[in-house]
Amino acid sequence: MSLPSLVPHRGRRFAVTARILSAVVFSFVCYLCIGIPLAVLPGFAHLDLGYSTIVAGLAVSAQYLATLLSRPHAGRMADAMGPKRTVVAGLIVLAISGLFLALAALVPKIPVLSLTLILLSRLGLGFAESWVSTGSITWGIGGIGGEHTARVISWNGIATYGGIALGAPLGVTLARDHGFISLGILTFALGLVALPMALAKARVAPSHGERLPFKSVLSRVMPYGAGLALASIGFGSLSTFVALYYASRGWADAALSLSIFGGCFIGIRLVFGNAIDRFGGYRVAIVSLFVECLGLLLLWQGTSPHAALAGAALTGAGFALIFPALGVEAVGRVSTHNRGAALGAYSVFLDVALGLTGPIGGWVAGLYDYPAIFLLAGFAALAAMLLATSLYLRFGRDRNIRDNRADARA
Repeated sequence: MSLPSLVPHRGRRFAVTARILSAVVFSFVCYLCIGIPLAVLPGFAHLDLGYSTIVAGLAVSAQYLATLLSRPHAGRMADAMGPKRTVVAGLIVLAISGLFLALAALVPKIPVLSLTLILLSRLGLGFAESWVSTGSITWGIGGIGGEHTARVISWNGIATYGGIALGAPLGVTLARDHGFISLGILTFALGLVALPMALAKARVAPSHGERLPFKSVLSRVMPYGAGLALASIGFGSLSTFVALYYASRGWADAALSLSIFGGCFIGIRLVFGNAIDRFGGYRVAIVSLFVECLGLLLLWQGTSPHAALAGAALTGAGFALIFPALGVEAVGRVSTHNRGAALGAYSVFLDVALGLTGPIGGWVAGLYDYPAIFLLAGFAALAAMLLATSLYLRFGRDRNIRDNRADARA
């Protein structure tokens, strides 16, 4: 193939990527705000306010409860009213959540009031997450076409965990140098900065066609969502309890493990971004879940900070492609005009897993210590791998045969 024929192709690919990035940048801002208090908030609730590890886990997991409750509405809103309005609504709530977090830092001597304000902040952040993330994905897909669904979901994930990876150490530094209140102030400011960017971006018209009842959409994506939920327990365990896990062993730099997780997550998505198109979502998910399971078992057995960092790296590498791999298969079960609802329903399972991980993990830690949390998450990843294998045997092989026959006819 000659060079002139390659240049337009590369130019089109760059243009598509640029349009995707213009949509998922709002997810980056949202998850940067999610990452900022992630390594600080459990310690603030447990050590400064004097609450138990279960309550500290609940303070973090309240965000995921709100995300769970708002996912169906976010998907329907993106389908019916358009992703632009969905993202704008999410950014407004994001800024408000920052105000509540800043207020919580002003009353640490009144623990009940401070915890209440933290919970309100986390609930607002959860609503913002569902609206901004679902809206950004549907905005990206609507702008470039459904054939690029895997790429949009992958880049949105890079923005998501890139934001968390940058936000966690940033939050630790800000809390150390300027106090806990600075986390809320920065969250408020980031929401306000991103809002005019969203208002200036061109809208995508809502899709038209028959809207399936949410229960019908949910039943179609349920097997894939169940696999996502089991896989997400590892991420939830790491993000919620790694700071307390490090502290229990006298180790420093807990936020570094979150950065390592996010860095490996992003690296895998960048290097193996086309793996889903080449090998199919099922096979990519199976391999990814195996790697994640290994990482979680290494965290369970970790006897040094270096071993824990290696476990976080493997967990991030394994978790990297699970959401898009299973998500592509899930979205393929519905029509185009129900895509937002399918994404919302699929993401509900992630929210359920992360919402339950906090209190359950805190209960497990109270009984067996923190490493047991990662052992439980490792078994969950193994169960997800077995589920993905069964889905592949049921649906994936038949589709591969059809695709091969179509290629042969072409």
